Amino acid sequence: MRTLIVNGTVVTADGSVRADVLVDGEQVALVEPDLPARGVTAEATVDAAGRWVVPGAIDVHTHFELPLGGTAAKDTWATGTTAAAFGGTTTVIDFAAQQRGGSLRAGVDASLAQAEGRAAIDYGLHIMVSDVNDASLAEMDLLVADGVPTFKLFTAYPETTMSDDGAIYRAMRRAAVNGGLVMIHAENGLAIDAIVAENIALGRTEPVWHGRSRPAVLEGEATNRAIRLAEVAGVPVYIVHLSSRDALEEVRTARRRGTPAWAETCPQYLFLSLDDLDRPGFEGAKFVCSPPLRPRDHQEDLWDGLAAGDLQAVATDHCPFDFHGQKELGRGDFRRIPNGLPGIEDRVDLVHHGGVAAGRFGPERWVDIVATTPAKLFGLYPRKGTIAPGSDADLVIYDHARRRTISAATHHMNVDYSCYEGLEVQGAADLVMSRGAVLVRDGTWVGPAGHGRFLRRAPATFARGA
Repeated sequence: MRTLIVNGTVVTADGSVRADVLVDGEQVALVEPDLPARGVTAEATVDAAGRWVVPGAIDVHTHFELPLGGTAAKDTWATGTTAAAFGGTTTVIDFAAQQRGGSLRAGVDASLAQAEGRAAIDYGLHIMVSDVNDASLAEMDLLVADGVPTFKLFTAYPETTMSDDGAIYRAMRRAAVNGGLVMIHAENGLAIDAIVAENIALGRTEPVWHGRSRPAVLEGEATNRAIRLAEVAGVPVYIVHLSSRDALEEVRTARRRGTPAWAETCPQYLFLSLDDLDRPGFEGAKFVCSPPLRPRDHQEDLWDGLAAGDLQAVATDHCPFDFHGQKELGRGDFRRIPNGLPGIEDRVDLVHHGGVAAGRFGPERWVDIVATTPAKLFGLYPRKGTIAPGSDADLVIYDHARRRTISAATHHMNVDYSCYEGLEVQGAADLVMSRGAVLVRDGTWVGPAGHGRFLRRAPATFARGA
């Protein structure tokens, strides 16, 4: 089927232009002005007058159905990816998990089994590595060849997933050979555990003490350590869910000396703060995640990092738990509150609202942050992340002037609260298309179920200057 999108402004990371877009089957065929006047026809025509036509966004950090602390993240592959599409995201990369003592392949296969036939949009996988040994290092080579070239290691959670510096270095050296990319959750887990024990002993059990037990300086220290290990290993490194100016400064300094260090931040660190963890009663539990929310004065530093290119992407770390029955497991002991926040449906609009509408950067940089650079860094470009002949027809008609109010009453995520309840944002998707199929039109799901396909991603052949 051919679809013609007319009268809109095509916005990509490279610029904005008044142009029409011809979709032929699953791909973009033409991006040129005045296509109808030149005799180009299609079975369907969409009028995008007064709106932007942008690439479908890419969320490179999600956790669907993740088991944690005796419970599991509420969004399934079906509900989470459907919510993503309502928000203008057409590709996700989720984290499969290696169990300690198990294989990487088993973790990947388990996630593929969950996603197949259920994902509403296209998807890839990372693998969380909790057990670095000769067998898992050899498996890294096989996974890179099979389209899973990204490996997340932790400097936090000593009892479950933490790798020591030697293990991280060994994984990085393997990535230097096979082309994979090592991603790091950067917090000093051993020191944090000691601080947590001190606070619990003093009777400090409220949700705010989750944040106060994980100081930003320990995120900065672990970020610097991960970058230095990558420099010794001779590989790039990607810092996930960066939350603080302390960590940002380490990334910025490394990039200035020529190190290929990249980092993402998340909407919660741009819009929420430690004050939310300190809400009355037990309400602060809704905002428990790791790294934790920081004092509000860190927010502008992160926005500046995005504008300047020191931060390359905004992902969500989407890992939702209901307040009732799940977050409440931590009443009387913040250690038992499941860590994770919902956000996959609101990310694109939040970054537009706080970035473009607030005048911090232009629409081209917005597209770069939510779509193009994620595609480049994670082996999907130019198939994803841009609008060009031959790219997948993942397209969003975006009304940059429309205002909407975020609320759990209207969102599509399978969770009983919103972190951003009552926040009015400027910008919203009117139509969302994935590989030529319309999934969402004017706030209504019109797409087929289980539309998403697994994406075998390329090794890390991206430009060092990304």
